[in-house]
Formats: sequence, structure tokens, C-alpha cells
Amino acid sequence: MRELASGTLPPDKFRFYIEQNLQYLPEYARAMALGASRAEDLETMRAFAADLQSVVSTEIPENKELLRRVCELGARDLGGADGMTPANVAYTGFLVGTAARFGPLETMASILPCAWSYGEIAARLVPEVQEHPVYAEWIRFFGSPDYGAIVEQMRRDFELRVGDPSEESLERLARLFVTSARLERAFWDMAYGLEHWPDVRARHPLD
Repeated sequence: MRELASGTLPPDKFRFYIEQNLQYLPEYARAMALGASRAEDLETMRAFAADLQSVVSTEIPENKELLRRVCELGARDLGGADGMTPANVAYTGFLVGTAARFGPLETMASILPCAWSYGEIAARLVPEVQEHPVYAEWIRFFGSPDYGAIVEQMRRDFELRVGDPSEESLERLARLFVTSARLERAFWDMAYGLEHWPDVRARHPLD
């Protein structure tokens, strides 16, 4: 992350990350849509709808624009758009599977770490950011007060619906949240390490 702030991250790695993120985000949105479909009240539907709107109308177009610009910098094609990586398959499968199996509260617990971690990381990097034609804008977007307000609303929506849960429910929510946070970390590690299926990697050698 600090390489993003300093502008020293190799463009090839950022391209790989963005290409994977563009495959991740529709599934992230799909989990939100499933959460809305299982909601028992209009306010919960509205909460999911607002989050879904942010992803579909803002994040996905922003990522497409970032991809265009990093490609203009000469970032090599290392197979990031050639299907989901194992880490991406695991993460998106967990999100959609959780939303299909459980209710809206469990869905919120699984999607929250993604948005929350982006805001926390970017906000810490904003004071360190160096001017860069691509990376600086990415950091400032996720570190902005507007994005922070979106995350804070997601947290409030979740906490409001948790209420006074049973011990069993609390343990399930905590397990889902922690698993999602771990998968989020694995996604970043995957992108930085350019990790893909062996046959895809063979078609896109690093050297």
C-alpha cells in the first residue's frame, strides 16, 4: 500500500489488481442484491440498495477508467482479465454463498470488511500520497470524506440490525466478518504477488 502512496508500485501489478477487481465487484454487488431480496422491511432494502448503487454507478466505472489510464502508462498484460484468480474465486464465492444461505444481517457482516478496510487504509495513506497520474486519485477517492460517509452508514446499518443477538448469532456474525477480512487480505496479497492459476500464468509469463 505504501508503494501506492509513494507512486512506486509497478503499473503491471496495479493493472492486475484492477482487472481482478472488475471481476470481483459485480459479485460483491450480487451479494448485496441477494441481501435486499431477503430483507423483511423496506429500510433494510434501502440500505442494500444504496450500497449497491454506489458499487454499480461509482466504483465499477471508476475502476474501468483507472484501468484505461494505467494501460496508457504501459502496464503489461499479465493475465489479470483472463478469468478470476483462485483468491478471487474463493472471496466472491464466500460472499455470494453467504448471501444465498443466510439472511440480510449475515450478508452485511460479510460485505462490510471490504468497504471498511478500503476506507481505513486509504485515509491513512492520504497524508503520504505523492502525485501520480493514477495512484493518487485512487487513494484520494477511498480516503475522501464522501467515501468515509458511505462506510460509516454501512456500519450504522449493520449495528442497528444486530441489536441484542444471541450468543450463537453473535458467534456466527463474528466468524463471517473475520473470514471476509481474511479473504480481503488474501485478495491484496494475490494482486501484489500476481498469483493466478498455473495455466493462465504460463500464458502470461512475468519475464
